[in-house]
Amino acid sequence: MKILWVLFRKEMMELTRNYKWMWMPMVFILFGLTEPLTAYYLPEILNSVGDLPEGTVIQIPTPSSEEVLLSTISQFNTFGILVVVLGFMGIVSGERKSGNAVMVLVKPVSYHAYIYSKWLSATVLIWVSYILGMLSSWYYINLLFEDIQAAAFLQTLFVYGIWLTFIITLVIFFSSIVNVSGLAAFFTIGLSILLNFVSGYLTKKLKWSPAQLSNYLDNILFNQTWPKNLTITIILTSTLCLIILLITPVLFKKKELS
Repeated sequence: MKILWVLFRKEMMELTRNYKWMWMPMVFILFGLTEPLTAYYLPEILNSVGDLPEGTVIQIPTPSSEEVLLSTISQFNTFGILVVVLGFMGIVSGERKSGNAVMVLVKPVSYHAYIYSKWLSATVLIWVSYILGMLSSWYYINLLFEDIQAAAFLQTLFVYGIWLTFIITLVIFFSSIVNVSGLAAFFTIGLSILLNFVSGYLTKKLKWSPAQLSNYLDNILFNQTWPKNLTITIILTSTLCLIILLITPVLFKKKELS
């Protein structure tokens, strides 16, 4: 446990030196600010930049607070995930290629401590960035539109955060078993797209799929209810993350020894 803590501190320092603690929260905050501001000022933007005939009146229905927050999460689900994957695709494969992994593992450091320290540091950074992005969106939504209840917001924050945790777990896994960082990004993004596509097509059969987490947010925000299948989905997703974390050091060790 002591070695894990030392490695975790090392990884956090490395993230600071790489300026990830600076630019990643800023990116998520920018995503969080964009949707409510764009939704509120869209008519003015169209009037100021569009070459419209004189007398044209643009009437755009004002979106609800819940719709704006879901649009923010949609931004996280596309560009946010892309930022996460590209930011951490070389977290293991990059060190293997540069030789830093060998320098660390020749010391009395277990493969489990090495992998888990990277997962913990990446997860902490992503959650902090994600929470800041959601809080910035929530603040401007409550300022420009109707208020969203704190309970519904916190539930939404937690549920989608589980999906982001699943994504970073996949990134660590693929980065550990491939030599090229680009392949780790390709496999992670490809698998997430495949899960979303299959889960959307087979909604009833795959109602507990991790990709369904974002689909349950509508009920939380609009109906103020906790979907009956959501708890099982969270448990299943967390279990999958745990299984992946258990097998990743084993596969990484075999690859290193081979």
